[in-house]
Amino acid sequence: MSAIIILNYYNDTMIKRYLENYKNFPREIWVITIISFINRAGTMVVPFLSKYMKESLGFSYAQVGWVMVCFGVGSLVGTFVSGKLADKYSAYKVMVFSLFTSGLIFIGLQFVSSFEVLCFSIFLLTSIADMFRPAMMITINNYVTKKNRIKALALVRSATNVGFVFGPLLGGLLISIWNYNVLFIVDGLSCVISILIFAYLVTEKQVLYKLKFQHLEVDKLAPLKDKSFLIHWVITMITAVLFFQVFTVLPIYHKEQFGLSEFQSGLLLSFYGVLLLLFELPVVSFVENRKYKKTLIILVGLACIGFSYLLLALINMPIVLIVSTFFMGLGSMLTFSFASNFVSGRSFKNQEGLFMSMFQMSYGFAHVFSAKTGLTIVDLYGFKANWLFNFGLAMVGVLLSFYLYKEVKNNLIKTKEDIVNSIFKAS
Repeated sequence: MSAIIILNYYNDTMIKRYLENYKNFPREIWVITIISFINRAGTMVVPFLSKYMKESLGFSYAQVGWVMVCFGVGSLVGTFVSGKLADKYSAYKVMVFSLFTSGLIFIGLQFVSSFEVLCFSIFLLTSIADMFRPAMMITINNYVTKKNRIKALALVRSATNVGFVFGPLLGGLLISIWNYNVLFIVDGLSCVISILIFAYLVTEKQVLYKLKFQHLEVDKLAPLKDKSFLIHWVITMITAVLFFQVFTVLPIYHKEQFGLSEFQSGLLLSFYGVLLLLFELPVVSFVENRKYKKTLIILVGLACIGFSYLLLALINMPIVLIVSTFFMGLGSMLTFSFASNFVSGRSFKNQEGLFMSMFQMSYGFAHVFSAKTGLTIVDLYGFKANWLFNFGLAMVGVLLSFYLYKEVKNNLIKTKEDIVNSIFKAS
């Protein structure tokens, strides 16, 4: 009895401490957190899209790969346009347009069955849907201080993770009870409902007077001239290439190698969501409090992701799926949680949208290469070859992360030396 009382006290204390970190966040951040949960909980199509095309539409590995290429190209277009539209109009308007319109397209996808039309439809969908994330991140930056930026992003990611616990599980259950078409309806409605809640509860900030800076030359290629930004961009793309196969190649592997049903695949993906829900915020807080270098944390995360694929290549037993998912979850906590903040810290004033949209394009390129590369390797050489390839790619990311750590460190030393030299010259 006393043990139960102690446990309850510990849980209450932990929850209070957890909420204490976020009690001063503005209402807008909490609304974004809520709609992120609703939207992610309703995201059921993407985890099962490859299986849907393979099993229900009868597409070949090559056709599934090409559809996912269109998915990636659309993502590139969406993320590139998002920053420009956010800078020209507002991140708020981009968020509303993106999520509402993509919800309607999701609902219409259930009526598409031909390869060519599906390629175009998926391209159109991601072109619009992927405008949302860069705009959302800009909006978050507008409501929190630089000090609280990582915590705000982690809070939204936690809400996303809670939704992710339910999404694949409910998706697999709905497929088992009804069919794939129900997923498109639920996914679309979750997009529409969540953004309507956002538009109702959050009023767009009106700028009373917007300063004109036409006399100042804006360098539209500034991100491309930042060496550290470009290295980080490649590292993030590699991370995303590896991560996206969790939703494209792995569900097919579950079925063909171990005979798992959609519901069982959904359980595995939900386990991944539970890991992020329970451990991401504590891990982020721990790293922030210890002042560890973010580039080295990303390095460790990539090593964990690589190890998860190495396990799949070496062990051919169902238990490996759980262990691999654990290391994949740990790796994603240590990479994605800090990747965006690195970019925010290097963005120039009034060019946040440009930097963030170019950064988010790394995910679009990852979509282009991830599924197509993975499924091509599987088709030609088998799943084991693909897992070994992914492990090697992760090691490339590890080496680049270490190089980035040295690059940032050397730049910081040089900047300090330049400041000291300029002071002595001035005196």
